[in-house]
Amino acid sequence: MSLVLDPAAQDLLFREARTANTFTDEPVTDEQVQAIYDLVKYGPTAFNQSPLRITLVRSAEARERLVQHMAEGNQPKTATAPLVAILSADNEFHEELPQLFPHFPQAKDLFFSERPAREGAAGLNAALQAAYFIIGVRAAGLAAGPMTGLDFEGVRKEFLDDDHTPLMVVNIGKPADDAWFPRSPRLAYDEVVTTV
Repeated sequence: MSLVLDPAAQDLLFREARTANTFTDEPVTDEQVQAIYDLVKYGPTAFNQSPLRITLVRSAEARERLVQHMAEGNQPKTATAPLVAILSADNEFHEELPQLFPHFPQAKDLFFSERPAREGAAGLNAALQAAYFIIGVRAAGLAAGPMTGLDFEGVRKEFLDDDHTPLMVVNIGKPADDAWFPRSPRLAYDEVVTTV
């Protein structure tokens, strides 16, 4: 059985896509980011909680502040990418549930009244949304360079607040000619899938 998605789209989103390490200087516009979000916002999350929050780092001053919190090997990438996004989980996502999950308004208090429950749910579901975001960047014809080599607490204090947990930093732009490292191996189907 073949996939319904066109092979060229499969290549764009998965087979040929890799983490970009260098980018051209072509800007990434707010319109492109809006189009990405308008596509990926439909990805599923539990209770439609949608806890991902995106902080776009555009100014030179903010970029300099962020670079200081990146691991040494990631600093040049973040310093030169056309756009950088800090992806975080909103641990107070439950305040939006009456709007996002209107057919079960009790969910806010029944399942998410305690902060530890919210943090666990927000982390898992925002990570799902982060993956959708990376796919959306690819669908826009751009490349993504997601990174977790950073000082998470430093980034939280510098750009977020106590209600947001940083997940990753994503460099975004058109890939430069030398953007890619060789593709790393992947596990085979029978190494991952078990039928019981």
